Amino acid sequence: MLEKIIIQTTLRVPASAGAAGDGSAVARQLDATLLDAGFCASRALLDHVGGLAPGPAMDLAATVVSTVRELAGDHVRHNPYFIDFPAGVPDTVEFWAGRLHAAVLVGGGTASDEQIRDAVTSGTIDLLGLPGYGTYQHTYADMLARRDELIASAGDRLTVLHLGDSAGVEAHRLYLALAGSATPHGEAGLAILSELAAACADGEQPAEIPVRENRAVLNGVRLVLGRPLVAVDTTTDVLRLACQVSGGDVSLAEPTRFRSFRRPERRILLAALDAIVGASPAKLGDVGRYGERWKRLGERLHPHEFGGWPHAQAVFAVARGERRVRTVAGRAEAAFRAGAIGSAATVLSAAPGQLLRSADRLLRLAPESERSAVVTSLSGALGSASGRVLLSLREHVVNRLTPAPARMYVNRSRRAWVARDERPPLPSGLVEEVSGLLDAAIGARLPEAERPLLVDPAVLGVALPLSGKAAEGGFAVLPRGSRAAVSGDFLRFFTYWRQTSRRTDFDLSVLLLDESFHTAGQVSWTNYHHDGAVHSGDLTDAPEGATEFIDVPLTITGAYVVPQVNIYSGESFDEVAESMFGYQTRTAGQRGAPFDPRTVRARSAMRGPGRVALPIVFARVAQGWEAVWLHLYLGGRPAFNQVEGNAFSTADRVRALVEREYLTMAYLIDRWRAKAPVLMWDGALPEEPVTFVGLEAPEGLPAGSEIYTLDRLHELIPA
Repeated sequence: MLEKIIIQTTLRVPASAGAAGDGSAVARQLDATLLDAGFCASRALLDHVGGLAPGPAMDLAATVVSTVRELAGDHVRHNPYFIDFPAGVPDTVEFWAGRLHAAVLVGGGTASDEQIRDAVTSGTIDLLGLPGYGTYQHTYADMLARRDELIASAGDRLTVLHLGDSAGVEAHRLYLALAGSATPHGEAGLAILSELAAACADGEQPAEIPVRENRAVLNGVRLVLGRPLVAVDTTTDVLRLACQVSGGDVSLAEPTRFRSFRRPERRILLAALDAIVGASPAKLGDVGRYGERWKRLGERLHPHEFGGWPHAQAVFAVARGERRVRTVAGRAEAAFRAGAIGSAATVLSAAPGQLLRSADRLLRLAPESERSAVVTSLSGALGSASGRVLLSLREHVVNRLTPAPARMYVNRSRRAWVARDERPPLPSGLVEEVSGLLDAAIGARLPEAERPLLVDPAVLGVALPLSGKAAEGGFAVLPRGSRAAVSGDFLRFFTYWRQTSRRTDFDLSVLLLDESFHTAGQVSWTNYHHDGAVHSGDLTDAPEGATEFIDVPLTITGAYVVPQVNIYSGESFDEVAESMFGYQTRTAGQRGAPFDPRTVRARSAMRGPGRVALPIVFARVAQGWEAVWLHLYLGGRPAFNQVEGNAFSTADRVRALVEREYLTMAYLIDRWRAKAPVLMWDGALPEEPVTFVGLEAPEGLPAGSEIYTLDRLHELIPA
């Protein structure tokens, strides 16, 4: 399991401790197999496999191949409904007419148009239950037998796998990086951190754990193992920990049903609370925000049984309303209500993070006479708040010069809402002043670089990874708002799902929008063809898994191509056994199976609330097309979601995100120019060690180079 986690997260293969020998034949076989999957082994990795005895070499090779196939989505069989897709897909009306004829005919013969019309209007026919509809009419082997090999293209993806240290060393290195990250992780990242925390509980621990959700995950493992807790310094840290070990929401966005705690666990949690409040009674102010949850937790911890910890008992007294504590937020809100904006800023100065998160409200409401005082308060907080807060505010203010066409709210679960932006814009001079202060503070936090920065231009459009919750787990997945150039002649979207226990119908669709974000067409199970785009056919049951595809030529009319996955019926994205979305790029001359891992550019999981997934949008730009990552979910209806029914809400969200200005890696690299020489990578290898920043690490960088690729970009966010 550790080896799989390391390979999929870092693209580094842990070195085997197996016996030495002649594994050269296995190395050659591994090299060929990886190429077929769109990967290649570095020279050091091939040499390592070749130097192992055949048994250990084969074990390592098998682990690598199975892991990267899963990474690219090649571990399942992707079979289209129409066997010859994209050829042989009938006209939509022609297809349905054929299914209706088959349903009406009894004992052979020919059904007249009147018979069909009568059967449909009588309501006796379920269109989705027509003979041969929604289930495979051929096997995966049948489909492959009718295909030629995929014609290789120079544009096919080739991802390099590098040789790492031993599994233990790699696991501990990854653990320290994830635990000490300055940015929160998404669900997939937290799951990996939990696995690594268990494996590394007795090793070196990170010097700092800035993100409180990370603390909860680590301490959840340590509580179960009976190890001392680390970095617990607020009452809410203890509440998060209790949620984590109860299988609840560590972000506290949703209530948790607390489990029963063993007496040693209760002692550890109550002792932590007592120490926190004893050292700083003001931290009781955090309790009221989650009062009901504290009361429920108190029912499990029985604090009255532990009379020696009065400060812990005070926490539950506050939660029950028996003791009142005045909070910074409450005092600031009173000042806001009184119209004393400058006073509100002064009060919030005691909590720098809260102050900076309230910056827009303060600047928007402050009369001109108080703006200078507000800016002074903000400036005084810049040295105390986290780098992530500074960067978030910097991105926010640059988007406040004009009202947004639509104001979009995205929660931690990537659920999206849109509302009118009724806020007055901030004055340009004020935005410029605050932006300048933030730029200076952010630049000052960047470490001095010991080596020149060598930057792959492809990374410049990646949105700063300020939160792992703004992305899904998967392969080559970028944070929300990231942009990446698209090459090739056509896009091929795919979605795969496998139901857990009941019939489930996911529908892959494409919505086309014009320059004004108005609907320009769609491709779905109700419309197989549009302007050269082709749907592979509708599947409505997936006990063994099912895949739907859509081909979209990049000559298509329209400014935006929006793939989406609608849940028509059955299990949700969180309930199915497995689900994924991805896209491939191919040239006009390429033929072969509908799915080939060499052409997969990205594959993301689909795990989120709502009944409609919007993973990505493709936008026409002056240079061609580019992908813009969305990672959004719409609520939709409980059943029968179709692309035609959510076109308006989809267009609103796409516009709100596409027109928003995101801070990207280009911004951070520009701040770094004052710290070190910055060179753009042109494919040539440097002669001296560098700090390389890119999506993937090239082979052959000089020894001593520091490498930041997609899995490590979050480490560049200043603490």
